[in-house]
Amino acid sequence: MIGIMSDSHDHLKAIRAAVEVFNQSKVDMVVHAGDLIAPFTSREFEKLQAPLEAIFGNNDGERRGLRAAYAKLCALEDFKELEVDGRKIAVIHGTNQALVDALTESRKYDLVIRGHTHQMEVEEGETMIINPGETCGYVSGVKTVILLNTIDLSWETVQL
Repeated sequence: MIGIMSDSHDHLKAIRAAVEVFNQSKVDMVVHAGDLIAPFTSREFEKLQAPLEAIFGNNDGERRGLRAAYAKLCALEDFKELEVDGRKIAVIHGTNQALVDALTESRKYDLVIRGHTHQMEVEEGETMIINPGETCGYVSGVKTVILLNTIDLSWETVQL
């Protein structure tokens, strides 16, 4: 099982709640689809009991500081390809919808994880698309993460 989150926008209380959900659920990995914002957030992610894979979002301006702060946890990039339980996963923030569509239509991936819109959305199909919504709750007022079973692709939304 993996935990999926995005757009935490340095909201420490929400990040702590997400980390607690993921630790209690005993996820095998946490994927963050961008917009971490501040290097100091890494201290909260260090409390994860599973590996973290994270990417940059469009609001991650302090990239050098973020890379240094997250160096113990993961390498931060604009895009990642992962493989979990034989599932090929693309992780992108999603500022360019045409790129998200191209990744989905390529049929190279079983799953595309994206963020950016701050709206929780799951599209099931040949290539599943998951946007976990926003961890911070700043735009929608709702703080969400997703738990995904990578074997059968069943999922659950968790409101923080």
